[in-house]
Amino acid sequence: MKRTVYVYHTNDVHSHFEYWPKISYFLCEQRQKHEKNNETMLLFDIGDFIDRFHPITEATRGKANVDLLNELHYDAVTIGNNEGITLDYEELNALYKNARFPVIVANLFKKDGTRPSWAHPYYIIPISDTFRVGVIGLTAYFAKSYELLGWKVTPPLEMLENIAAEVKKQADLVILLSHLGINEDEKIAQTIPEIDIILGGHTHHLFPEGKRINQTLLCGAGKYGKFIGVVKLEIGESDHTYKALATVVDVKSLPDLEKTKRTLSLLEQQSLATLEAEQVAELKEDLPLQWFSPSPFAELLASALKEWCKAEIGMVNAGVLLEPLYKGVVTKKDLHRICPHPINPCKVQLRGAELKEIILQANTERMKYLEFKGFGFRGKVMGQMVYAGIELETETSKDGSEHIRHIMINGKPLNPDQLYDVATIDMFAIGNFYPQIQRASKKEYYMPEFLRDVLAWKLANQK
Repeated sequence: MKRTVYVYHTNDVHSHFEYWPKISYFLCEQRQKHEKNNETMLLFDIGDFIDRFHPITEATRGKANVDLLNELHYDAVTIGNNEGITLDYEELNALYKNARFPVIVANLFKKDGTRPSWAHPYYIIPISDTFRVGVIGLTAYFAKSYELLGWKVTPPLEMLENIAAEVKKQADLVILLSHLGINEDEKIAQTIPEIDIILGGHTHHLFPEGKRINQTLLCGAGKYGKFIGVVKLEIGESDHTYKALATVVDVKSLPDLEKTKRTLSLLEQQSLATLEAEQVAELKEDLPLQWFSPSPFAELLASALKEWCKAEIGMVNAGVLLEPLYKGVVTKKDLHRICPHPINPCKVQLRGAELKEIILQANTERMKYLEFKGFGFRGKVMGQMVYAGIELETETSKDGSEHIRHIMINGKPLNPDQLYDVATIDMFAIGNFYPQIQRASKKEYYMPEFLRDVLAWKLANQK
C-alpha cells in the first residue's frame, strides 16, 4: 500500500514578517487539501526564525515568533544562532515555554552537560502503523558565544553518527533539521548514510529541486521566508521504501492570509508601545550623524565601546548607526530603530603595525561605501571608521583624495611593535573585513549586550 506524505520546511525567516501572511495562507490551504485527500503533512522550521532587528521580536524576546509557529501547527523546529546566541540564558530557556511543538537540537547542553528541559536530540513521528519518520536537529557550532551565555554546544558531526544510528533503528526514514550550512550538510551526506533527507539552513542556500549526494537528498529554501521548501514522499508502507521529490514554492505571488496580517499589525503596535515606554535617557542637545565624515553620535559610540570594554582604543564604523538622535527623551524604541543589529562588543589585541594597516584600509573609499548584509549587520553601508583614543593627521591631495600622514594613540605616535587593546564589534572579529582583527589570537566577546545596550548605558551615564 502506498501513502503520500508532504514535508514542508522554512528556514532563516529572520523575523521578515512581510512574507508571513503569504506563508500562512499557503500552508493553511495545503493542510486543508491534504486532509481532504487523506495525505500526511509535516511542517518543520530549520532555525533563525527569530531576529531581534524586528520590534516584535525585540519586545517579546522571540515569544511572539513562537506563537506564530504554534498557529500554523509546526511539527518540530530546531534552533539557529539567532535563537541560540542573541538571547541571554534565561530568555532562551523561556523562549519555548508555550511551544506546542518539540524543539529538536541534539548538540546543545547546559554547562553541567545535561540537556535543557525544552530540547530533545530527536523525535519519532509515526506516519502509520508500519512506517515511522525520525527527526534529528543540529545547530551551528558557535562554541565560544554559547559558553559566554552559559550554554555548551558540541561539534555537531562528532555526535551525529551515533544519534543517526540510534534513530535509524527506530525509524524507516531519517530527516535532519540542519542549521549548520551547506558545507556541513554536504559532509554529512558523504559520510553518514543513515540520514535520508537534510532540510538545511544557516547559509541561506536555495535548492529549487534539491540536491542529491549519494543516497541523501539535500534541501534548502533560501532566506527571509521568500520560499517554502516542499518534499513529496511516496511511501511504501509494506516494504518500508520511499521516493522523494524536492521543490520550492515562491511565495511572492501568493495572497495574504488576512487574519495573520491583522495579528502582525497588532503585535507590531503593541511591541513598539512596549519599547517606547522604556525611557533610557534625556538628551540636552542633538546628536548629529554622518556616515562619511566625523560626527558626534558616531564618536560617542566609539567612546562608549572603549569605556565598556576597558580598552585603550575604541573603533566602530559609522554605518551601524542608522539615524541621528535628537534633543529630548530617548527610549528603547529609538535605540532599536537606529541600531537594530544583533552585534556584540568585542575587544582584540593588535600590534601597532596591524592597527596601522586597518586604519589605512578603513580610510579607503571602497570600505567607506561598502554595502553588505550579514554578520549581524542590518544596515545599508559601512560608513567611515570612527575612533576613540586615535587621532589622525591627514592631508588632501590635488585630486581631492585624503591621505593619512600621522597616527597618534592617546597623544603618542603609534608604535608598530606595541600591543594595543582595541574595543570594536564582533562583526569585524568574525567576518573577513579586516584580516588582522579576524586572525587576532586574543579576542574577548561581551555578551549578551548588543551595541544598543552599550549606547543606552553611555547615554544614561552622560554628565
